[in-house]
Amino acid sequence: MDALYLVLGLALLIYGGNWLLKAAVGLSLQLNIPKIVIGMTVVSFATSAPELIVSIKAAMVGATGLAVGNVIGSNIANIGLVLGITVVLATIDVEKSFYKTDWPIMMFSSILFVAFIIFDHTIQSYEGAILFGLLIVFLIYLLKFQKQAVVDEIPEDDEALPHYKIALYLTLGGVALWAGSELLVTGAVSLAKAMGVSERIIGITVVSIGTSIPELSASVVAVLKKEKAISLGNLIGSNMFNILAVLGITAMITPIHIKTKDLGLLQTDIYWMLGFSLLILPLVFFPKKLRLNWKDGLVLLCLYGLFIYKTIQ
Repeated sequence: MDALYLVLGLALLIYGGNWLLKAAVGLSLQLNIPKIVIGMTVVSFATSAPELIVSIKAAMVGATGLAVGNVIGSNIANIGLVLGITVVLATIDVEKSFYKTDWPIMMFSSILFVAFIIFDHTIQSYEGAILFGLLIVFLIYLLKFQKQAVVDEIPEDDEALPHYKIALYLTLGGVALWAGSELLVTGAVSLAKAMGVSERIIGITVVSIGTSIPELSASVVAVLKKEKAISLGNLIGSNMFNILAVLGITAMITPIHIKTKDLGLLQTDIYWMLGFSLLILPLVFFPKKLRLNWKDGLVLLCLYGLFIYKTIQ
């Protein structure tokens, strides 16, 4: 049954990523908004929904190691695994907005999260409100000021959709991603527990990879359809949403306290997250400016493999 959950979950996630991409492209055409903005808002929010559901559910039942491990692990997986696979499949030309706004905001969010939790091992409700408030400020800025053009490699394949179809694809995509993640995580966690693995390990590996599959499917579909601006914007946006929305909303509902048995999250895992986030910047500029290629992808995948190896040892 667990294996069936995994297969069904994966199928739903692939379909959901496809439907979400159609809606995002249609929406960017309707509103005349650059695709990278849509990728960092609509697509990011929908693909971060599984993390939000899992983290709230985990925190409500006292499994805070799972809630925080899910977010830290997902942010690592989004860069090491998802971006790694994406740029191995196709070279991505990076927009200037990456280093002017997107990356700095992601890094600031990550450092703020570390500052809130590292000393008292807790994210209080007011700290969650600060995180969520920062997200609102960033989205207002993004939608109001970031109107730069994004080069579309195949503009003729963009499909202008009527409003009802955009709403339908958004709904279908969001529901499929949510249901797919639920099935995949349920099956994966059951298998992991049967093997006697700890809550932190489950959160940082199995659950985080499971909840990052929406980002992977949305990004791979985006790259295959040449919508690369959506692909990179989706990943950067998802990491910000994971910290500002997922942890912010979860902490506002119930303060998140890391138990002694899960302190590995703060002693090692959180620094891996910061390291992967920092690493994107030099990779974007070297060896060729504002471009990520298969070599960068291999570096990310190898480091992610090392992270998983160190974690499960």
